[in-house]
Amino acid sequence: MSLIALLTVVCVITYIFEIVFGLAGTILMLVIMNYFMDAKTLVIYSVLPQILVATIGLWHSPRNIVPAEFAKMIAFASVGAVLGLYLFSQFSLELFRLALALAILAFGAFLVMTPHRFRMPAPVQRALDVAAGTSQALFGISGPIAMTRLLSTYEDKLLIRNYALAFFLATNLIRTSSYIVNGTFTPGILEMMAISAPFLIIALWSARHWHAKVNNLWFRRVVSWAILLGGVMMVLT
Repeated sequence: MSLIALLTVVCVITYIFEIVFGLAGTILMLVIMNYFMDAKTLVIYSVLPQILVATIGLWHSPRNIVPAEFAKMIAFASVGAVLGLYLFSQFSLELFRLALALAILAFGAFLVMTPHRFRMPAPVQRALDVAAGTSQALFGISGPIAMTRLLSTYEDKLLIRNYALAFFLATNLIRTSSYIVNGTFTPGILEMMAISAPFLIIALWSARHWHAKVNNLWFRRVVSWAILLGGVMMVLT
């Protein structure tokens, strides 16, 4: 129970960050909780707070996502998700941790070194959609890849955040369906979810409008450095 209480407190803090900035909640949670619990258990558990963040965040946001463009993102991400779900059962715990840490570090470094908007060719954007789907299924994290792709496509922070949250919601629903079919949710993980869910809902609901207080420049800076520092911490641990 003490571990579940600690996990709940950590998730309240880190996923408030995610509902404001559109990513990094799972990265920060893994960096902290990796000292106390194994990474795969935390990745499986993360579907709960990620779905809550996306649902609550989108519920009170302007409907500014273009359905056709979003459908293309999800279509390409679904291809990657199939590969990621297969690899999830094949990775050893140590290889899993190392690959996750290096992936976060690489994309964080890229974003920090390109602080202003940069335009990627369409084929590169689609390749990143596939990679984001793979990463979401494999690591429970697609934010570094998806945000790199979105920052290269859109200028407005609210639009970027909404695309990110919608992408996370769709890919996490795919991941959850796979976990249910494969019996991935253990009684222990379900207990963790049931205990922490009410606290997460209250905290995220209270923080749902805070993103409006952050300007575009600080949005990009905070997102970039959060990813990079999360990657550095995971490599060091």
